[in-house]
Amino acid sequence: MVTLQLLTDWYNPVIGLRACGGITSPRHYRSSQARIAPRASLRHHPHQTTPSLSLKRRHFIADTVAISISLAPLIGFEQQAKSEEPLSEWERIYLPIDPGVVLLDIAFVPDDPNHGFLLGTRQTILETKDGGNTWVPRSIPSAEDEDFNYRFNSISFKGKEGWIVGKPAILLYTSDAGESWGRIPLSGQLPGDMVYIKATGEKSAEMVTDQGAIYVTSNRGYNWRAAVQETVSATLNRTVSSGISGASYYTGTFNTVNRSPEGSYIAVSSRGNFYLTWEPGQPYWQPHNRTVARRIQNMGWRADGGLWLLVRGGGLYLSKGTGITEEFEEVPVQSRGFGILDVGYRSQEEAWAAGGSGILLRTTNGGKTWIRDKAADNIAANLYSVKFVNEQKGFVLGNDGVLLRYLG
Repeated sequence: MVTLQLLTDWYNPVIGLRACGGITSPRHYRSSQARIAPRASLRHHPHQTTPSLSLKRRHFIADTVAISISLAPLIGFEQQAKSEEPLSEWERIYLPIDPGVVLLDIAFVPDDPNHGFLLGTRQTILETKDGGNTWVPRSIPSAEDEDFNYRFNSISFKGKEGWIVGKPAILLYTSDAGESWGRIPLSGQLPGDMVYIKATGEKSAEMVTDQGAIYVTSNRGYNWRAAVQETVSATLNRTVSSGISGASYYTGTFNTVNRSPEGSYIAVSSRGNFYLTWEPGQPYWQPHNRTVARRIQNMGWRADGGLWLLVRGGGLYLSKGTGITEEFEEVPVQSRGFGILDVGYRSQEEAWAAGGSGILLRTTNGGKTWIRDKAADNIAANLYSVKFVNEQKGFVLGNDGVLLRYLG
């Protein structure tokens, strides 16, 4: 280590470099003519122009400057070490994909928890067989026959059966835990793009489009039955006079849609000015006015059966009680002004929220208070989705191929 030290020549002080740790090869930058520094005498000489007290004072100041300059790098090093001290419960997994890929969904085979698949834009399908530590690209010939650059939106498994949906309209099915995938043809009259699919049982699944169409199958996708009688646009045309703010500006698509474990859905309109809900057995989607000032970014289900609501600009709200409601209370969060995009529950009490500019927030009391985790502060990416497979396994998906794995 090299430090600066003031080399005191009382008549011509200079600054030189001295190596610490016993290294005796400093380089001195000084005048070409060397002078010998006189010793300070304790005796008083009346004809001496520079008193000994002045020499002592200069000596003290020089030593003080040398010590200060020498300690400065150590102080900076200590501060730098402290900035790297905060430990995180997440680690980044680097993927063999293009930087511009946006990761959209992830799922694991229930019978083999180490075997999973990761979906994204630009026809991205990755596979892992070690619990998500490493991923390799997976080629599916039936999805490569045409000159389409598919966006794979959603994946779901039930036992060894799995389903994948994407845009342009594509549906893939496996019955052997993803060892082979086959393509199931779809009708060209399908309203909207498929954005979500849920495996519900043997040869059974539930599929949702961004126009609010819900279809169910019980024979491996050969036939689909409509669970709602009309699209959201048709519903709003009938109820536009019922007081739903912003219904007349509806563009006909969802911004987000989330499903509860019981099969209920909650969706946010593309403009974020209202939201819609659907429960099994209802013939139509039910529109709801937003009760917050800012527009809605996303909504979903808490582990206790209540709702969470995110607004643009970084606000987070929790519903009062459980079930579908229009009553929400704001919860203070340290979002730094960046938008929060998703919330995922690890347990009844612990949840994680993710959003723009690598923001991560954690709650351990069901959402009453949130603390920012600095794990992704240095990652230049937006974190779009939080997925917990179980309490031990969780992932955060972002753009530019960013994948975070939960360490616990």
